[in-house]
Amino acid sequence: MRVQVQIPGTVESYCVDERNTKLEATEEHWLETYLCSVLRAYSYADNGSGDTIKRIIGVRRFNPIMSTEQEHKFLEAAERLFFSGWQLGSDPEIQVPNLVSNHLTSGLLNYIKTTGRYASGINLFEKLRTRDPEISSLLARVYLLADEEVKAVRLLHEAVEELPMDYSLLDCQAEFCNRKGRGDLALEIARRGVVSAPSEFGTWARLAEIYVAMEQWDLALLTLNSCPMFTYQDKDAPRLPEPARVSLPLANDTICDEIDDAGAAPEMDSVNPTLRRLSAANYRGTFHKAYVLLTEITKKIGWDQLLKIRSQVFVMEEEYRNEKQAVVTSSRNASTVALRGTDTPQPNGEAAEEDSESEAHAEGSSQPNGEPQAASSHLEPDVSKPSTSITVRTGSETPQPQPPPDPSHTQYTQFQHKRLCERWLDNLFMVLYEDLRIYTIWRTEAAQYRQQQLAYKKTAEEWEILGDLAERLHHRDEAVEAWQACLSMRFSPKAMRGLLGLYERKGEARGIVGALIRLIAWQFRWYSEFSPDLLYAIRKLIEDEGAVKTRSIIQATPLPQHILDLTHQYAALCAAFRSSGTDI
Repeated sequence: MRVQVQIPGTVESYCVDERNTKLEATEEHWLETYLCSVLRAYSYADNGSGDTIKRIIGVRRFNPIMSTEQEHKFLEAAERLFFSGWQLGSDPEIQVPNLVSNHLTSGLLNYIKTTGRYASGINLFEKLRTRDPEISSLLARVYLLADEEVKAVRLLHEAVEELPMDYSLLDCQAEFCNRKGRGDLALEIARRGVVSAPSEFGTWARLAEIYVAMEQWDLALLTLNSCPMFTYQDKDAPRLPEPARVSLPLANDTICDEIDDAGAAPEMDSVNPTLRRLSAANYRGTFHKAYVLLTEITKKIGWDQLLKIRSQVFVMEEEYRNEKQAVVTSSRNASTVALRGTDTPQPNGEAAEEDSESEAHAEGSSQPNGEPQAASSHLEPDVSKPSTSITVRTGSETPQPQPPPDPSHTQYTQFQHKRLCERWLDNLFMVLYEDLRIYTIWRTEAAQYRQQQLAYKKTAEEWEILGDLAERLHHRDEAVEAWQACLSMRFSPKAMRGLLGLYERKGEARGIVGALIRLIAWQFRWYSEFSPDLLYAIRKLIEDEGAVKTRSIIQATPLPQHILDLTHQYAALCAAFRSSGTDI
């Protein structure tokens, strides 16, 4: 869609197709444009750190839906275009977009969760469900968001009877059972989900998540190894040329001075190189979710136990080398026997032949295109094929974490019965090792400085990185400590969001309000008046504390009037949605 403005002159709107042919813009085109603009507003408004806000500077951002009339317009457009939603693509964890897994359905669920407009969402999906029963999975998710669990369970039961192999329904059912602590029920459902969609990452990840909850660590690692991984596709944000000159006016108020980070260029020159090289922070999509599962296992059983289980289920480098040496030795023995003219076959010759076949299988059966292939399933014999990649590292590379020495391999299962770890999972172990190593050094140094009553000094950028590191490894108290240290030096939206999460978990209303107001002020400074994350946080606060108490807490906070006005605008919007909803 294009709008061409000539000054002085006229305004012309038209559209172009993939062949760059100019076409007349129809009402249908404008309807699609409107719907996509709302979806983008919710998807691109913030990504947790504020980087998206500043990616295109000097652009104002508004809430696209400020009233029930605008909501009706949005949901009506979504209903008309719903069955074409798969054309928009999907989140990076979905391999093939379909009717219930695409950017339109993700945007609708995000809107419903953010605003709490559950009745509107239920009404929409009820109407669509009469046209296609697959939509039952979306309706069930809205019921669960609205705390209507009985209706959700009844709906899932009926829908699974009608569509017994619909993986979206099975995934919703497995997630609910696992959250209720019924891993026994969730396990069988998740297995069926894997059988129904073996090429989707989500079904394998759900099964691994359930094994983690049931503390079946070996099966969790084997299932994680079977996950099909997809290359992450970033959001299609346009790349703008560097401006020759930038002027971004700042309101002359104390709060804006406090949260202004316009001149806070990354202090990468003063950041320790080891912190700068931590690659886990850059993981997105399927790799990020796989890493989260791996860190959850580590948090529960520890690094040493993880290595022990890893050596029990996967072929280790040491084993591979020993097996390879055995093959070479057997081959030499067989050659010597042949030269001496002995006609009687020797046992070691037979072993050499079998081992050679095993080695050839290990080295030559990976897919030619390098894509990860599914590992042998412990669910059904024909679900997937064995994983066949192995990583053998040289001495010049980063040393691989090894289990305690075990020369006799008493803890190993038979070599032929073990799996070969996928290259990507092998790399995740190395990245996790590096994260744990840096975290341990940090905590040890901090304890030593405290013992000597010395100040432990880091730059604001380093504290921010350490906060992220501790959060990744599920050490929340240490993450808060790092973020507070960062905020004592300069404002950081990432650190402030981390503190907001802490206050929300502890239910500290005043802390929540203080963090929210500063984040809203930061958004305001970058010309943004809309953040789904902050809107959701204020809505939850109003539900927990009540609108009157929330307003009184905001009013008691000494801040410039325009920031208070903006905060009240968020709160009033939440209250308006709340009062007009029949389900709250």
